[in-house]
Amino acid sequence: MMKFLYDDESFSFEALRAAGYAAYGGADLGEVLVTCRQIPEGDEEAWSAQWAATAARIERIGRDALAAGHRVSAREALLRASNYYRTADFYRREDPAADAESARLARASQQTFADAAELLDTPARALRIPYEDTTLPGYLFLADDSGTPRPTVLAHGGYDSTLEEDYFALAAGALRRGYNVIAFDGPGQGSTVRDQGLHFRPDWEAVVTPAVDFALTVPEVDAEQLVLIGMSLGGYLAARAAAFEHRLAACVLYDGVYDFHAVIAATASRAASMPGGMEALMAQNTMVRWVVRNGRWTFGVSDIDELVKATEAYTMAGIADHITFPTLVLEAENDQFFTGQPQRLFGELTCQKELISFREDEGAGEHCHEGAMFLFHQRTFDWLDTLLAG
Repeated sequence: MMKFLYDDESFSFEALRAAGYAAYGGADLGEVLVTCRQIPEGDEEAWSAQWAATAARIERIGRDALAAGHRVSAREALLRASNYYRTADFYRREDPAADAESARLARASQQTFADAAELLDTPARALRIPYEDTTLPGYLFLADDSGTPRPTVLAHGGYDSTLEEDYFALAAGALRRGYNVIAFDGPGQGSTVRDQGLHFRPDWEAVVTPAVDFALTVPEVDAEQLVLIGMSLGGYLAARAAAFEHRLAACVLYDGVYDFHAVIAATASRAASMPGGMEALMAQNTMVRWVVRNGRWTFGVSDIDELVKATEAYTMAGIADHITFPTLVLEAENDQFFTGQPQRLFGELTCQKELISFREDEGAGEHCHEGAMFLFHQRTFDWLDTLLAG
């Protein structure tokens, strides 16, 4: 673990995640430091309260700047506020459906981002992507306003990431390099679970195929150069979709996930071998507590046993060789969730493929390379640039 401000592994990682988005204007380091200074180790209530207070303070700066006609200042503050509100909500997973503060923070993260998105040099377009009998929320980010069809990234997150976070994690770096980006929340992600009651599903092609259908109706999308990128658990979801959706030019698994069920099952068996079982493990381990609570909510189950069962189908076993187009698998040396899984998935791919490992000694060894956005984007987009130019 690359310790950042906390000994608690989860707190350290989430603080690093929030701070790392400073690369694309999602944080300012001083704001992160003074916020975390007031949050004791492992104190989830203080975490939520302090991040919420910082978010509100920065949002006010943005609102005042907007009212005074200072467009850039407003955009900068609202982008940071969005990331801070997301961070404030992160651990509020005991019963999010009944937690009014969790709902408020999530909405505030969405709204501040929506208001900032309109202030981008090329304003982002809010989307509703048709999906079954409803729609999925998304954004179309354009590299410029020329209307030129460009290589386009279709991006989604994972177990807890949000559509708004996708901008800092991926879209901002893609835009600088001349890619357009369609980012969206699938079932179980962001507002879909809270507002629409949609939960995760293993057959993610059922989510990506409608998103591809939609992308192909957008004039600024080059239909021959559509790239799917999935973040975190999205590294499984995107791989699964890529096995069945063949209209893509490439896929990036950020990072590679072979079998999500194995992670949940290992957590359950670890708890079973302890006195006091899962309750005791959750009481003493912030990360386990969060993983189980978030899983109950996003999968629509009531306990760890149901979560173990619900994740059984989340594996690439027997289908990895269905992927036919070039695929980039990323790996983090110190990944606390999916150690060894990128290698295993890479080994079963039969398409053109590359594995890029990010090391601890270059500051990029954490899950999803949090804190190393520039290095992650440099390697990923240089690979994509080269591939698409060929």
